[in-house]
Parts: sequence; C-alpha cells; structure tokens
Amino acid sequence: MSSLSIPRTLVALAVILVTAIAAWATAGIEAGGIALIGAGLAALIASPPPEELVAPAAPPAPPERTETSAREAIEAIFEPVLLIEANRVAAANRAARTLLGEHILGEDVRVAIRHPAAAERLLSSDEGTPGAPVHLVGLGTLDQRWEMRVRAMADGGRIVHLSDRTGAHAADRIRIDFVANASHELRTPLASILGFIETLEDAADDPETRARFLAVMGKEARRMQRLIDDLMSLSRIEAEKYRAPDDRVDLVQLFAQVRDELSALAPARAAAIVADLGDVPAVRGDRVQLSQLFHNVVGNAMKYGRPGQPVTVGLHAAGTAMVRLTVRDVSEGIAPEHLPRLTERFYRVDSSRSRAAGGTGLGLAIVKHIVERHRGRLDIASVVGTGTTVTVLLPAATEIPGALSS
Repeated sequence: MSSLSIPRTLVALAVILVTAIAAWATAGIEAGGIALIGAGLAALIASPPPEELVAPAAPPAPPERTETSAREAIEAIFEPVLLIEANRVAAANRAARTLLGEHILGEDVRVAIRHPAAAERLLSSDEGTPGAPVHLVGLGTLDQRWEMRVRAMADGGRIVHLSDRTGAHAADRIRIDFVANASHELRTPLASILGFIETLEDAADDPETRARFLAVMGKEARRMQRLIDDLMSLSRIEAEKYRAPDDRVDLVQLFAQVRDELSALAPARAAAIVADLGDVPAVRGDRVQLSQLFHNVVGNAMKYGRPGQPVTVGLHAAGTAMVRLTVRDVSEGIAPEHLPRLTERFYRVDSSRSRAAGGTGLGLAIVKHIVERHRGRLDIASVVGTGTTVTVLLPAATEIPGALSS
C-alpha cells in the first residue's frame, strides 16, 4: 500500500461512520439511501486516481559494458586487437598476444608495439584524421607488413586493430614485377627489329646483308610471338583456375602425341627420350593444357640436358588415387637456392643461356598453374652436376566424383 492510499482509507472510514450515525438517527426509510450514498463516496475516496491504476513500468536499465564482455568481444576477432586505457594495454585477444607476446598485458602500448610509426600515432590525438591507418614494416618478422588503425571509445579508452597486409603487398609486388619483366622481354626483341630495319634501309643493295638481317629479325619476331603466346596461355589458365577440368585424358596416348611433335621440331634431341610407361588410369583434365605441360617439362629437359644424354619420361600409378609423371635429365643441375623460385614468372637461373635456348621465362610458371588447376602437386628436385627431376602428381579420373565425358 502506497503512502497516498493510507489517508484516503482513513477518510473513507470516517465517511462510513458518519453515514451510519445519520442512518441510526433518522431511523427512517431514508436511512438505506443515505447509507448507500455514503458507501459509494467511501469507495470513490478509497480508490486511487486513474493515473495510479495504470502506472507505466519503468524501462530496464541498459546493461553496462564490463571489462569481461569487452574481452569476449575482441577474442572473437581473428586479427590482433588491443584495448588501451591510459596508454596501457588493458586487454588483448589471442592473435595480438601471439604476435606481440603474452607479456604485453599491462604494458605501455608503445613498448608492446615496438615500432616508431606506431609510437608516433599512439601518442597523437584522434583529432584531424581519426582512424587513419599506419603502415608498419617488420612487426613480427622482417618481411611482414601490417596496417594499424586506432579508434577512440566513449569511455576514453582506445582500440588498436592490426591487419596483416603481407599477402596483399606480395601480390602487388608480383604484379609490378610482372609488368616490368614483360615490358623488358618485349622491348628487347622489338629494339633489335627496329634497329635492323633502319640498317636495311641503308643497305638495301647488299643481298647478303639483307638476308642476314632479315634472319635475325625473323628470330626476334618469333621470340616475341612465343612470349605473347605464353602470356596469353598463362592468362587463360589463371582465369580457369577455380573451374576443375572435366575431360577424361589418357596420359600415355597424350605423351606419344607430344613426343611425335617434339621429334618433328628437334629430331636429334628427341631421339634421346626414353619412355618408362606403366599401366596408368586416365586422369580428369584439360587435354590442351596437359599437352602444354608435357611440352614445357620435356622441352626444358631437352634444352638444358647434356647433348646425347637421355631424357627419361616415366608414367606410373601412385596408389589408386594418383598418376605420377616424372621427367629426369642429365645436366649441370640447379643450385638449391634457385629451386624455390623456379616457378616464378620470368625467373631464370642463367638468363643468357635461357634466352639463347629460346626460353621465355614462363614455362615452369605455366606448368605450376596447370598443375594447380588440375588439383595436383608439383615437385622439382636437382643435384648439381647430376641432373634435375620434375615430378607431377595428378588425380586419377576414377577417384574424382561426377560424370566424365568420354
């Protein structure tokens, strides 16, 4: 019962008492009416006003943000996040502790993130460019690149978010290097062609000179054509990398066809090819791309292997799920430091020798992308002074679900 309802109840009792006395005094017919009226007045007085009968419920107070809830929230973020209070690390998620160390909790944030650019940003206010990113190089490991963003919170604290940009930077670097290398590879033969054209204009009456220069111009033009063809092939393969091929390809039959084509181009060197063929199942693949794979891998072994030494090509089943292709040459071999970079575009162990042999620097990059599209594996092993072995594993068609075309 509220404090306002107590006096109303006392007044109601008094009215009822007065009404009863009046009814007793009159002792007449009117007594019933008087008593009825008095009871009604008592009820009206004792009942609370309408606004008290339907009093609105007070809205619940919003839950306060606690340190525990903040910790749980940042733990759900897979990138490093730190909560900063008074320039000290109040909380850090697992990714931040893995990157910066478990000891960072409670430390000055400038000590936790040991980087000059980070310290400068963390000391500055958020006015002017709130949330402006800061690029950090060498945080974690020397080759890592991070993007740091700082945001102020309503309670005076700050959130520091670190985003790993190493992969994006590497992709940009590859793109820039690719454009620069492609431009260089195209510009070199083009300059030769233009120079010989100018020379021919001055020596038009010398048939021997004209024939020699035209031969060089033809060679350089074919070199440009091979480079452009390889660039277009690489572009097509990359565009299809997420679409698995669905043709059934007999690798033994395909190798026989490629061998005939290589024999027509270089009969003396192709005669050194030694085939070691087993009973292998068909693979699910793109026939044109697998033919290009054979041409590039076997062609490299023919170009860089010692003259007169065998180039051994093996095709065997690797269990029930894979088919193994191996191409082994007898050559000077490749030093270990070069092996991880052999599939990079335009990477050459010996640039002058590669160009003299007619290489574009894209052959193994194309092989790598073809193998990736076919969901296979590529391995290159080499022993200096002995030779190089290229191994390609491709999934057998019988192990890949889905209908296969005949």
